[in-house]
Amino acid sequence: MNDCVFCRIVAGSAPAAKVYEDDTVCAFLDIRPITRGHTLVIPKTHAGELQDLDAETGAHVFQVGHRLALAIRRGEPAGSPVRADGANLVLNDGSAAFQTVGHVHLHVIPRKHGDTLRLAAGFLLRRPHDPETTAAAIRAGLALLDTEPDTDNEQPPPEKGSRR
Repeated sequence: MNDCVFCRIVAGSAPAAKVYEDDTVCAFLDIRPITRGHTLVIPKTHAGELQDLDAETGAHVFQVGHRLALAIRRGEPAGSPVRADGANLVLNDGSAAFQTVGHVHLHVIPRKHGDTLRLAAGFLLRRPHDPETTAAAIRAGLALLDTEPDTDNEQPPPEKGSRR
């Protein structure tokens, strides 16, 4: 699909600050992020909406989104401008759900305690944040995950004063 900007990013003919790529998906910073580190995970094969996406690829999109969310929670180095306390994983399916690019994409949106972001308003007030430094920080967080023991089922310790 030559008219699809995400397909052009996959093909390398459109610019993007990529943070992850494998044979199935590509992840890159949103050019109009809601928060610093706002990343999109897309299937490399064009799928306009979820109905066009096979379940296996869809599962892989979410697996990569999960991994990116973990990476931004770790933040490397400590004090990284991308380090987050949590993340929203959002997939808008179809124009009625505010999908603005006709290619399936999962938003990974870093969140911090005390931020005042409301998602609906955030989608309207989007501004870029130093994409090269931000992408490098997320890639460093991913690399850090590769050096940690497998903790897929472990939860981080609760924060002081939290009600978990």
